[in-house]
Amino acid sequence: MEKVVSEAEELPKAIVRRVVKEKLSECSPDYDFNVHKDAHLAFTESARIFIHYLSATANDICKESKRQTMNAEDVFKALEEIEFSEFVKPLRASLAEFRKKNAGKKGGAAKENEVKKKRKIEYSSAKNGTKTKQKKEDNHKEEEQVEGEQEQDEEEDNEEEENHGSE
Repeated sequence: MEKVVSEAEELPKAIVRRVVKEKLSECSPDYDFNVHKDAHLAFTESARIFIHYLSATANDICKESKRQTMNAEDVFKALEEIEFSEFVKPLRASLAEFRKKNAGKKGGAAKENEVKKKRKIEYSSAKNGTKTKQKKEDNHKEEEQVEGEQEQDEEEDNEEEENHGSE
């Protein structure tokens, strides 16, 4: 009995093909590999099954912790549980690098949204003639909230990095 996989469950074939080619060229840079269509299909299906298994295990860990949101730690614990612990260290390093790289973007997006809101209020005020006291207060509250959220995110990122460094 053959199981039919829906398109929503399929991994992008081009990405799988590229990963396979890159890894094969790393293994043997002097030799150009050709990979049969069936082999690509096997890689794609294997990766899909692995992702399903890993995500189900991480979900179980998350539920055991009485949480609804899965986090990176759940995935790391799942990797250890399914006996792929050799992936944890490089993945932690990769995640830390990714967070460092995108730390400025996160704060930048919030500031950009804040500036857009200010412009919108100023534009509508100019259109209406005056800026009411209530709009000024609302704008000030939003700015404080955004700054508080940014500080909280930075503190959480720093705590996670300290926790990962101590392990």
